[in-house]
Amino acid sequence: MPCTTVLVGRKASNDGSTMIARTDDGHFDVKKLIKVTPKDQPKKYKSKISHVEIDLPENPLGYTSCPSVDPKEGIWAATGINEANVGMTATETITSNPRVLAADPLVVYQKAKSRKEKDVPGGIGEEDIVVLVLPYIRTAREGVERLGKLLEQYGTYESNGIAFNDEHEVWWMETIGGHHWMARRIPEDRVVIMPNQFGMDEFDLKDAFDKQEAHLCSADLKEFIRDNHLDLNQDGKFNPRNIFGSRRDMDHIYNTPRAWFMGRYLTPTGYSWDGPNAEFTPESDNIPWSLKPDRKVAAEDVKYMLSSHYQGTPYDPYIGRDTGCRGMYRSIGINRTGVTSICQIRPDVPDAIKGIEWIVFGSTTFGAALPVYTNVSVMPDYLSKVTLDTSTENYYWSSRLIGALADPCYASTVQNIERYELTVMTKARTLIREYDRKMTESGNFSLTEEANEKLSAMAKEETISTLNKVLLTASEKMKNGYNLADN
Repeated sequence: MPCTTVLVGRKASNDGSTMIARTDDGHFDVKKLIKVTPKDQPKKYKSKISHVEIDLPENPLGYTSCPSVDPKEGIWAATGINEANVGMTATETITSNPRVLAADPLVVYQKAKSRKEKDVPGGIGEEDIVVLVLPYIRTAREGVERLGKLLEQYGTYESNGIAFNDEHEVWWMETIGGHHWMARRIPEDRVVIMPNQFGMDEFDLKDAFDKQEAHLCSADLKEFIRDNHLDLNQDGKFNPRNIFGSRRDMDHIYNTPRAWFMGRYLTPTGYSWDGPNAEFTPESDNIPWSLKPDRKVAAEDVKYMLSSHYQGTPYDPYIGRDTGCRGMYRSIGINRTGVTSICQIRPDVPDAIKGIEWIVFGSTTFGAALPVYTNVSVMPDYLSKVTLDTSTENYYWSSRLIGALADPCYASTVQNIERYELTVMTKARTLIREYDRKMTESGNFSLTEEANEKLSAMAKEETISTLNKVLLTASEKMKNGYNLADN
């Protein structure tokens, strides 16, 4: 799926937590947030898209999930945190090139052409990966290792990037062709920015084939590169992006501008991003995969980046005066996002409450990020009881309504949106602080569900209030309005 990912190492964050975040940019997919208990996890998994069948291990962990409400295309769990406080987001669709795809073709489902033939299952993909991996891992590294084995055995039908985090580490994994892969533990003081391209621009092959401290990959990756003449690097440097990635004109419209905006936000003084002498422009192919931010990064910063529409630049689609550049690049906060999550694992609280998942439904530009505790048996109805029909009784549809109404009259509604976002995050952080203290002092960690109910009730109140305001403004801006002084 066309998505955007941000990863934050523990020394780059304001509170020592690790964060992995992604916008799930489908086609207006209706999503919900649920808790999958061990008894709900299947024993055998069958993919709707690829028809592959996989036996699953015993004793799964419970985990949060953001599945599609309509199951006809599969689960599409998207993101979650399990009971061992391991987060996962899957997947970021990434780019590749014909040399890689010819050397190791994607494993695509092949339907039988006649009654005498049998269907040939495909590999695994975004539909499947969270369900196949997250319930069975206790560290971020274990996530990479389990998924690596699945890719080598079953293959994949698409090119994907996957993130894992635990209290100490964040790992990023990218698939290479149908069966190969590589993964890297991100430096603790860095933030990774991923806009639908093969991202890694550095990789230590020596470490991957020796101590494996921060790099993992397919066992035959060296031979795969050599035998298929994939290495385009000069001067002995090993840049995976040059080997496995793309360099297309479309990247300069769809992908690299997003990396440029996020890099510009994270390091406004560390690099030059604007003007004739800029080190990086929206169409640069060499924007770094990871950056040491100029200041520590909080969840609010991650939300801001994933809400971006190039505000403060000539490329903003909402800019009043068209400079000839308005709307020319694909926004990060795009209209068709189903859900955005920030999986945050915190270091300074008891294990039972380390996991916090921030959720935004609909376009991140117009939505508010609501944090919830993940160590629960069930999620509040406002987040989990979502139907395919539009309703103001859940967070998903209310968020979608706000975005659709506010977008045509952005200049008139932006203050309401900003106040809404600020209010929800402020009140939510206040509640999280209150319940962190209560549970730490009392040892009663079952209060997580009470806290989540209060958080969702607050979000509902603020969301309805904002929807009322935005609806009034949108109604006043309707094109069939006419003022006549005979009221």
